[in-house]
Amino acid sequence: MRINADTYCLIMWAMAVIAVIVFIALYFVKAGYGIFRTKQWGISIDNKIAWIMMEAPVFIVMLYIWMSNGATTALPAFIAFLLFQLHYFQRSFVFPLLMKGKSRMPIAIMLMGITFNVINGLLIGASLFVFPPSLFNEGIAYLAHPTAILGIAIFFVGMAINLHSDHVIRHLRQPGDTRHYLPQKGFYRYVTSANYFGELVEWTGFALLCSTPAAWLFVVWTAANLIPRAAAIHRHYREEFGEAVGTRKRVIPFVY
Repeated sequence: MRINADTYCLIMWAMAVIAVIVFIALYFVKAGYGIFRTKQWGISIDNKIAWIMMEAPVFIVMLYIWMSNGATTALPAFIAFLLFQLHYFQRSFVFPLLMKGKSRMPIAIMLMGITFNVINGLLIGASLFVFPPSLFNEGIAYLAHPTAILGIAIFFVGMAINLHSDHVIRHLRQPGDTRHYLPQKGFYRYVTSANYFGELVEWTGFALLCSTPAAWLFVVWTAANLIPRAAAIHRHYREEFGEAVGTRKRVIPFVY
């Protein structure tokens, strides 16, 4: 993969500005998937197919960047690559197949997701294999740095929270049951969007490991996308379940 450093920086700044706009906009417009899907969002397709089509491109893009740069196994870039691919393999090829029900996703949402994922994959991939931080020159010794150790640990904690929260959501209903339930287990005891909290934690750990602007930009984008949606879900649960929501926060335990 070849990309001019100036072009790369320009894309990074543009994505940072867009993230701020998205963050503000999503407090006024509910992204029309999941519980907020409406006919106003246009044609929709099966949720499982949509998730695969939306998430798989970034897995493929990152794999291509790695291979086009010699398929290096040099540490620590290779460790970061493996963690990124682990997440998106699960998100692309495991998570959709575990979905229950017959929900659908608007094609417009899917296309926006594909666009972001491809750009993000290019930025993260370039930050690992084209413009790696100078600290990566330390090789395996870098993995002994406190930030690297902490980053890997936080990544797996976040992934565990995310996976468990998804499991809780999938098992809220028995087969044939169409009622709505308030999630109660795991981190849902503290927030109404525990799965989003897990994802924020996961990518924060990844950013600590990588120590690159692209990785931190991904954290910003994750927050810009998920925090407003978590706020909307919290309001929805308040309207539907009332006092049962209790003192649960939106997405960050005890904070927000």
